[in-house]
Amino acid sequence: MSRSILRGPTGGVTVLRHVTAIRYVTPLREGGSLPGLMEADDLGTYVVKFHGAGQGRKVLVAEIISGELARGLGLPVPDLATVDLDPELGRAEPDQEVQELLRNSPGLNLGLDFLPGALDFDPVAFAPGPEFAGRVLWFDGLVGNVDRSWRNANMLLWHRAPYLIDHGATLTFHHNWAAALVDPSAFATRPYEAADHVLLAAEPDLDAADAALTPRVSGELLRAAVAAVPDEWLTGEPGFDGPGRVREAYVRQLTARLDARDAWLPGIRAAAAAAGGNRPVTRAPNPPSWLSWLPRS
Repeated sequence: MSRSILRGPTGGVTVLRHVTAIRYVTPLREGGSLPGLMEADDLGTYVVKFHGAGQGRKVLVAEIISGELARGLGLPVPDLATVDLDPELGRAEPDQEVQELLRNSPGLNLGLDFLPGALDFDPVAFAPGPEFAGRVLWFDGLVGNVDRSWRNANMLLWHRAPYLIDHGATLTFHHNWAAALVDPSAFATRPYEAADHVLLAAEPDLDAADAALTPRVSGELLRAAVAAVPDEWLTGEPGFDGPGRVREAYVRQLTARLDARDAWLPGIRAAAAAAGGNRPVTRAPNPPSWLSWLPRS
């Protein structure tokens, strides 16, 4: 049984597990939002992302919706939990930036199950295979993930298995709901820029991914993923009469995006074809060889 998530009888998310933070361990400075490693009262350790960070609560909303959608599609993601934070936990922290962040983040925050000993994913060291690469690329195209590149894979290797992390840069339409509501097709048909995707050179089988995953993106799955978002992170959204309406809008946007695959899948296929036969992507200083427009060192 998952330690961080309670599930309904069909496998859909019923509610994220709720824990209380008991100790702030250390900041994690690789990301721009300064997440922190924290211990909780369930004896678990979590990478906690704070609603008081500069990127705000919408990053946490995207983490939940896209993360739980990925899980529902059979893609590996760390378990999620809501983490109740008492800002007093930051009083002993010597870093003023950490103290301020914790003071600004009382109450609910988002925790990702910490994977001890996990390594940064590198397809040179671990070949992902065409099936997995195709499914990840397809999923990233669906949610508009702009942050899984050869520069920053946002994938971990844990117990010789890959895990997808950091989905805060997905669902970018919700940063401007007014425009999204006026023109719902803008996100649905937006091309996905896949040229620097970390798995592009892994010969991704996009046709197999499309055939396998499209039927699984059901209304039930989308509603379950959106239902996992706490009401307070959806309250007060301009243009909406309550959290329920916001959830409906997320489901409509993602359904429209799924139905408009003919607008964005061909571009991913073309990018994969252009990368075919090139060396696998690494986190080395030099960019992939097919990115000829980038300066080479």
